[in-house]
Amino acid sequence: MCTDNWYNMLRMAYDFSALITGIEDTETHLAHELANIRTGRATPTLLDGVKPEAYGTRAPLTQIASVSIEDARTLRVIVWDKDLSKAIEKAIIDADLGVSVSVDDQGVRVAFPELTAERRTLLAKLVGEKFEHAKVTVRNHRTDAVRALDAQEKEGGMGKDELFRLKEEAQKLVDAGIERLEKIAEKKRAEIAQ
Repeated sequence: MCTDNWYNMLRMAYDFSALITGIEDTETHLAHELANIRTGRATPTLLDGVKPEAYGTRAPLTQIASVSIEDARTLRVIVWDKDLSKAIEKAIIDADLGVSVSVDDQGVRVAFPELTAERRTLLAKLVGEKFEHAKVTVRNHRTDAVRALDAQEKEGGMGKDELFRLKEEAQKLVDAGIERLEKIAEKKRAEIAQ
């Protein structure tokens, strides 16, 4: 009985918060990366990286205009200062997003052309590459957690059984994270296929 209390005092639970945070950050990063891949549908997030020249400096588009979906293949950029319309048009063209841009009395219109079968294949491949990179990143987070567990076991902070159990817990977290990454990638592949 006394030995059990001593063992329980020595045994320390491992904090998986770094692993969980790493997996969540990877999910967020993948979702952001995939949002920047143009599908045949109009998505305002495609213009997130556009920074037109405004008042002598480059500013994010969202600071000088609002972006809304006009229809399935068209975005409407409503410019707050009409004098910036041409600068916004130029910035979108320079971003080389594969869209057509025109200025009218209501602001800037961004039209998304229909994707060709070849372009859809290339985009699906790009999604796959970004997904694979995200999986590698998650596995690297697992490797860091396993190294920390091994170091803690060597220092006498836990026994072999506890080490094995905690490594299994780390793997379960990684498997669940990769499953969520797969759902994010699958959703984007479905958008591309439409």
